[in-house]
Amino acid sequence: MQIKLNGKITKIQCNTLAELKGQYGKEEDIVILNGFSVPIEEFISGTRTLKEMDEVFFIHRGVLPGQEELEAMMASRHTPGVWEKVNNACVAVAGLGGLGSHIAVMLARTGVGKLLLVDFDVVEPSNLNRQNYLVSHLGKKKTEALKEQIAQINPFIQVETIDRRVTSQNAAGIFEEYPIICEAFDRPEAKAALVNAVLMELPESTIVSASGMAGYDSANEIKTVRKMSRLYVCGDMENEAKEGRGLMAPRVQVCAGHQANMVLRLILGITDV
Repeated sequence: MQIKLNGKITKIQCNTLAELKGQYGKEEDIVILNGFSVPIEEFISGTRTLKEMDEVFFIHRGVLPGQEELEAMMASRHTPGVWEKVNNACVAVAGLGGLGSHIAVMLARTGVGKLLLVDFDVVEPSNLNRQNYLVSHLGKKKTEALKEQIAQINPFIQVETIDRRVTSQNAAGIFEEYPIICEAFDRPEAKAALVNAVLMELPESTIVSASGMAGYDSANEIKTVRKMSRLYVCGDMENEAKEGRGLMAPRVQVCAGHQANMVLRLILGITDV
């Protein structure tokens, strides 16, 4: 039978996972079968059988693999068939603050093949309470700081950056090559300008926007809503940042997670929320 072993099609003679590990792995290896980390008890019993085109990874603890093997192993916990689709996807993230910085990192960990990061600002101390930056990034352009982080997380994806303020006049030109766009701005007028530009000028693009994630109300109030065929909005639709209601890391990251997950669903061809 043939299986996919550490990312490569391999013809094998054995029938069980325990036999396969005995031939190709080491006793201390982490074993991933079809995206699932297999408990040691299943090796002891020897009952887990293999079937045609199973995906199996043997990950050697404490060993840095080669580039090709590393890339395959990074996707080993994905649901089978997902990596190929996300690896061919192109996504733009507009605004790299509390939402955008976390969205970009989540998409990088997911393995999205090409990311466009757009922002005009630099990292400053008040960003650190909720945005995905470090003290060492203070004073750097957000595009540069985030690109550096992504290179340490997933060096196999393509990251492009644009240091520019997005307006209703330039939005279509910036994002025209991207079928999925994440709106992650702070100011309502900037959000509206980008959403309107995408819906009116980019008929092949879908935008995932955000509204309402300030404060520390219940995270369960944050949801994803499909407002139009090409417009999704994540948030509680109510709690904006204002005097007396700040932006806190937990709720901001919950909303960012909603946006990143909706992007993943769109990449996989799933349009419902």
